Amino acid sequence: MNEWLALTIGNSRFHWALFEDETLRQVWDAPPMDVDVVKAFIANPKGFVPLSNQMALPELWLASVVPKQSKPWTAYSQVKVITLSQIPLYQVYSSFGVDRALALWGAIATYGSPTLVIDCGTAMTFTGADSHNNLIGGAISPGLRLQFQALGQNTAALPNLDTETISDLPPRWARNTQAAIASGILQGAIASIRDFVLDWQQRFPDSAIVMTGGDATLLCRILNQELPEVSRLIHLDLNLAFWGIREIRRRSNG
Repeated sequence: MNEWLALTIGNSRFHWALFEDETLRQVWDAPPMDVDVVKAFIANPKGFVPLSNQMALPELWLASVVPKQSKPWTAYSQVKVITLSQIPLYQVYSSFGVDRALALWGAIATYGSPTLVIDCGTAMTFTGADSHNNLIGGAISPGLRLQFQALGQNTAALPNLDTETISDLPPRWARNTQAAIASGILQGAIASIRDFVLDWQQRFPDSAIVMTGGDATLLCRILNQELPEVSRLIHLDLNLAFWGIREIRRRSNG
């Protein structure tokens, strides 16, 4: 049994996975770790993660969109830092995010190509590749949480909502302020998803379409209620980035 760790450092959270060889055993999210906590992990990773093997130091496959957060991890002897150049996608541009690339590569490895990935995280991103794994392109907009925070923090009278307090789509024509905010943001999100999905389907009728990210479960549920004809086209998979890391590790090990 060979245990190893995957870590993706996002804009708001750390996303962890524990693998045994090719099998994903556990996933969890955590707040960002400061330098002292990272040093404590490096000194004793077994105190932070549920490892069965108490002797060997596990490999740590790391991908980050926050350079300041990733730098302390380079002191760990078993770290493998994933860069954009290691991900076998073609026609990518230099500023293309490694997080988007990993999710896209994870979708290709799992569902085939062409594929469209809708990542509902801090940012909502749409990222597509053709049958030859060429990046077609995509789009980036603020995610649900960013939109809620923008209204709560930049207006005098509107409350600061969070997606964790929302379970269903409120009435489109809401009759209180909180429901009106939720209606405006969620209706906008599902309309955007619908338009991108339908356009992509016209271009690539046989494509896989996969949704991932922290708000993906909520949005998939709303799509299933409001737009079932769109919902049935979409796979929900919260572990795309980890599948991408697993595939890169597999290729690296020959």
